[in-house]
Amino acid sequence: MNVKTSDMNVKTSGMNVIVTGGRGSSGRWVVDALAADHDVVVLDRSLPSNGGHPDVEYRALDLTKAGGTFDAITAIDPDAVIHWAAIPVAGTHPGVDVYRNNTLAAHNVLTAAGRVGADVVQASSDGTYGFFFAEETPVPDALPVTEDHALRPEDAYGLSKVVTEEIAETVARRDDVSIASIRPTWIQEPGAYPCRDPEYVTDRSAGAGNYWSYVDVRDVVDLVVVALAGVTAQASETETGDEGEGVEGVDDDGTPAVIAGHEAFNCAAPDNALGEPLRELLRDHYGRLPADCSIEGDASAYATAKAERLLGWKPTRSWRDAADEAVAPPEV
Repeated sequence: MNVKTSDMNVKTSGMNVIVTGGRGSSGRWVVDALAADHDVVVLDRSLPSNGGHPDVEYRALDLTKAGGTFDAITAIDPDAVIHWAAIPVAGTHPGVDVYRNNTLAAHNVLTAAGRVGADVVQASSDGTYGFFFAEETPVPDALPVTEDHALRPEDAYGLSKVVTEEIAETVARRDDVSIASIRPTWIQEPGAYPCRDPEYVTDRSAGAGNYWSYVDVRDVVDLVVVALAGVTAQASETETGDEGEGVEGVDDDGTPAVIAGHEAFNCAAPDNALGEPLRELLRDHYGRLPADCSIEGDASAYATAKAERLLGWKPTRSWRDAADEAVAPPEV
């Protein structure tokens, strides 16, 4: 079952929600989707020059500064926090700055959220697995790559995301809040799909680092919305096990399972960006496949079955349609 932001069969409206990084390239799509049903406050480094989204409040602060972050979040006292602020990729800043920014911001935001009892959905990354920025990209231990795959980053960005997930584990355990970490692969916007640029399609090495994976930003938003429903749902004693694990399945009415503690979710399109059999692409580029390999056709390297099982989410957008779609990005 696919649950979209437009036709979700879950009740998550009317919450007070903080979105960090809501002015970023993917954060603005998250804000636009949530503002229809929630009171949204965006925390970002600067205020929008155009006033921003008419139904959203904005506050400017540096999330790496603990004092200001604690002050803002405790004053707002949100029901939930979407932590989407980060330096989103390796190579654009010195590694130590990437690591410092992303880990300090996550520690400050999640700690403050835990103190006020707010549940969290945060942006992690497929960079946690350590494929793309490794000195030599490894063949995965198994295909498709599930959330249980070993995390072996060699770069500061991937390491920062592993640490943010460990922060989530700590805060969820200590403060009894629920946290979902979303691991998107390369995010594309409708009508602007660099994974279909001629230089990417013709140069197989360009996308080999993440096995030619991508995801449409609207599918990311859909996953954030259902993950928000999952972390803020109320669990009964019969719905969670001794270890606080999420319910194994979506209700008959489409309601996402209760997410207790911390859970990570892959977020990728259903197909690869080249539209070719992934087995052949891997054999051609890497010369081998992992012994445990069950992928077929032009599938993505990343499994999204966990998100489907727990949250009712399946990616629905493919480059075949979305690469040329004319959809204006949200103005937030």
